[in-house]
Amino acid sequence: MAQASAPVNPSTLLPLELVDKCIGSRIHIIMKNEKEIVGTLQGFDDFVNMLLEDVTEYESTPEGRRITRLDQILLNGNNITMLVPGGDMPDA
Repeated sequence: MAQASAPVNPSTLLPLELVDKCIGSRIHIIMKNEKEIVGTLQGFDDFVNMLLEDVTEYESTPEGRRITRLDQILLNGNNITMLVPGGDMPDA
């Protein structure tokens, strides 16, 4: 007899499963070096190295906030502090 699969409770997802569900979506990434990046997640590996497209990079400098737009970027997972799925940078 086949067992019916229960609906997936988001709180039971493993972290990489949650990141996998974000592929194709916008994601807000906070880096260790005070930079914040918003882009569309194209893919990632087991080390959470990430490929993003349509990227906006926000960097706080003594002169103010610097904004850089990039078509594509490959992020090293070691430098990522926090991921915010579906997040966009607040206008602050």
